[in-house]
Amino acid sequence: MSSERTAMTSVDRSWLRMDTPENPMMISAVLMFEQPIPIKRLKRTLEERFLRFRRFRQRVVEKGDKCYWEDDPNFDLDNHLHRIALPGQASKKELQELASDFNSTALDFRRPLWQIHYIDNFNGGCALLIRIHHCIADGISLVRVLLSLTDRTPEPKLERIAKKVTIPKPQGNAATRFLHRLVDSSQAGWQQAQLFLDSVRQEPNYPLKLARTAGGIAMDLAKLGLAPFEPKTSLKSQLVGRKKVAWAEPLALDDVKHCARTLGGTVNDVLLCAATGALSRHFTEHKQTIPDCGIRVAVPFNLRPLDQPIESLGNQFGLVLVCLPVEVHDPLMCFRQVQENMNRLKQSYQAQVTYSLLDLFGRGPDILERRALDLLSNKASAVLTNVPGPRHPVYLAGSKLVQPMFWVPQSGNIGIGMSIFSYADTVQFGITVDKGIHADPQAVMNYFRDSFQHLYDAAMSHAHGLHIAQAS
Repeated sequence: MSSERTAMTSVDRSWLRMDTPENPMMISAVLMFEQPIPIKRLKRTLEERFLRFRRFRQRVVEKGDKCYWEDDPNFDLDNHLHRIALPGQASKKELQELASDFNSTALDFRRPLWQIHYIDNFNGGCALLIRIHHCIADGISLVRVLLSLTDRTPEPKLERIAKKVTIPKPQGNAATRFLHRLVDSSQAGWQQAQLFLDSVRQEPNYPLKLARTAGGIAMDLAKLGLAPFEPKTSLKSQLVGRKKVAWAEPLALDDVKHCARTLGGTVNDVLLCAATGALSRHFTEHKQTIPDCGIRVAVPFNLRPLDQPIESLGNQFGLVLVCLPVEVHDPLMCFRQVQENMNRLKQSYQAQVTYSLLDLFGRGPDILERRALDLLSNKASAVLTNVPGPRHPVYLAGSKLVQPMFWVPQSGNIGIGMSIFSYADTVQFGITVDKGIHADPQAVMNYFRDSFQHLYDAAMSHAHGLHIAQAS
């Protein structure tokens, strides 16, 4: 095996250096399956589909202020795949406790930064608990990798071959690369938001529009820096580094879509509104003062071109700060406020700005990144991700995936991570909470379902009232 080293990108290096005892920078998943998976079949699938990505055979090596990927000369799948069992008649509670324990435990930096635990005898089937360091790839990329292990039928097809990806070296000086990165990430972000920058490039007055873009980027950078710190609530407490995780029973995706269509919004608007209601209920149940200016959550925004091949790992996303109006108790008013906040963010450059900042921090001294991270993490109470999964059921080594859950890490002094994931006509919602924060994760999961139901009922009642008014 080649010992050739590959330099780590500055953005990936930023995520590597964010690792702290309180917040290990791991993306974690719990995948629950209908039937037990034969361990030999699972190993074969991992060897042929997962390990085809060279990054999962490489460890991180630090030399001075540089970080490199290097093939692990002693790589052994058995160092990364472990078989364990839950005690007695294992239930959801025991699985959540185990996931909490592993989410609180850092990975072994002497080896490639990932672990999979195969959990026997869970609900008549099995479960996989997966942890992968954020410096390897972002959440969207890793979800795509994990889904590449699956098939649409119980019979696996293990003939996939990875293509070698050549990453061009950056050209020009640091200032030039910074400007190019802003423009490039803006293009990718606009593509996802269905804003067509490419058509702008063909116009005669493109230089003028590019100048306006630079002005917009500068404005959003200033807004980000000048945004006030989060209000002091129970969600912003001293972290202890022990996590508690929980997940809700899934919602029917058709119900979420119907609610969104009725209200003239998006599925994302509906789910963010439900999350807002859940956090508002948390404050109410604990008799705490609800901030009259709402709270912010950091939401990852994909900057990866939609047609980019799966073999391209790494981190290509920015963060946007979304205000959740927890002070608005009427579900319809709350929905409209969330919708307005999201529409405003879609027209901003905030995701591109944060991505470029990570790029710069990854090139500079560690202390600069720490201070910038503390500054940004003081402006959000939680991290919230929303990742679309496959619309149809999938099978891993012959066993049907029943319920998937994913969490991205929190950073700095943020101690709450919320995760929304759609799969096979359902919507999964999960949470991870640092034990230093006085919040019951399972209670918040119940609040989320209740909040969605209140919004759904209000939407149907509003639509019915409009129908009667039009008929008369």
